[in-house]
Amino acid sequence: MQRPAQLATSQSGIAFVIVAGSAAAGAVLLLGTLALWAHYGTAVFFEMLASGIAACF
Repeated sequence: MQRPAQLATSQSGIAFVIVAGSAAAGAVLLLGTLALWAHYGTAVFFEMLASGIAACF
């Protein structure tokens, strides 16, 4: 059986991994967005976003 101090340390480690993973995923999404913007240009990029949003409704 784990002691409360060990359990708290384990939970804080898991929380750190979740936060770090979320930050890394956000950074990847941001870099991907910037790469697509640089490659396709603003007009095509906004048209793709608009058509994607329009397809949802």
